[in-house]
Amino acid sequence: MPPPADADRLLRDVGLRVTRPRLAVLAAVHDRPHADTETVLTGVRAELGAVSHQAVYDVLRALTDAGLVRRIQPAGSVARYEARVGDNHHHVVCRSCGSIADVDCAVGDTPCLTASEDNGFSIDEAEVVYWGRCSTCTTDSPA
Repeated sequence: MPPPADADRLLRDVGLRVTRPRLAVLAAVHDRPHADTETVLTGVRAELGAVSHQAVYDVLRALTDAGLVRRIQPAGSVARYEARVGDNHHHVVCRSCGSIADVDCAVGDTPCLTASEDNGFSIDEAEVVYWGRCSTCTTDSPA
């Protein structure tokens, strides 16, 4: 997914000031789906030069809180960030190398949001993670 050409407007629409670090982090997440913080930091530093870890953490938090970025954290993994927000998609994670890919919802718009028992909760999100081995890891391992 390419960086949004209208990143300035996206930030303003959610009430965030347009700053170089915010634009750089947003672009890094768009360029690197499912990137961890270190990968985002490397991308931001390539564009801006010196920038602190804390600045990137703060921007990722602000973008996540504003709904421009989604934070995912599969079991046993560090937090990852993606720019695909606002839809009902899931993820598949390779047990060997940890690579992550998007998986569209199998049926309908929000079938996972219909729990068999809501226990009094107002459910607004469901998280499904598929686990397996990617084609590279399957091919690379001996039979």
